[in-house]
Amino acid sequence: MFAPEDLTLDKFLDGRVMIAQPRTGYRAAMDPVLLAAACPARAGQSVLELGCGAGVASLCLAWRVPGLRQAGLELQPAYAQLARDNAARNAAALEVTEGDLTRMPAALRAQSFDHVIANPPYFAASDGTAARDPGRERAQREETPLVDWVRHGFRRLHPGGWLTLIQNADRLADILTAIGTHGGSTVILPIAPRVGRDAGRVIVQTRKGGRGRLRLMAPLILHAAPQHAGDAEDLTDIAQSVLRGGAALPLAH
Repeated sequence: MFAPEDLTLDKFLDGRVMIAQPRTGYRAAMDPVLLAAACPARAGQSVLELGCGAGVASLCLAWRVPGLRQAGLELQPAYAQLARDNAARNAAALEVTEGDLTRMPAALRAQSFDHVIANPPYFAASDGTAARDPGRERAQREETPLVDWVRHGFRRLHPGGWLTLIQNADRLADILTAIGTHGGSTVILPIAPRVGRDAGRVIVQTRKGGRGRLRLMAPLILHAAPQHAGDAEDLTDIAQSVLRGGAALPLAH
């Protein structure tokens, strides 16, 4: 487990959500906040986050939509405990279970949910250089194939429930292949850093048993300036409303 001196306390949604994170391990940035904003959950519904880490996505969602029943699954015990501590810090009812999604703990296997959200590891096993911190390495490098994240996500959904993922844009084909005939009414939101730049991330949302057509949305542009200019923040209005104000992303069906 993490010692107090190994943690920082960080603000999300302009301090509306406070998250303790390791100084040198895996540290969440904007991706889990975008994931939370894209989940179309409503008060009274249930949400499961696969690979919840320190709990950022679930806790940002809990702030935006009070009255949810939320669960998280996390493989690394230290991060699972951190998510529990962060839930208590933010007065959120997030129940975190330790375990592997391919060997789902019985407590979660017996449940189904209205929504499943996930931010799977971005890097394939053969990509790049391993991170020095083992917790960061395990959070960012794929051990479980992406198809399994999708497949087990569908298994935990009610019929008609929604699966929402954020992932590297170059994995879009893998996600759509994994969805196959299990989902439909799929929406893809590309996320680009600036106007004229390629999308680096995609949010994919699909409905279990859905039959609607696939929709490719206009990209979400994060930064207003044409290029990076020092440390000044230059978020677009919509990115500001989501990342700072906790607004929902417009993927509503």
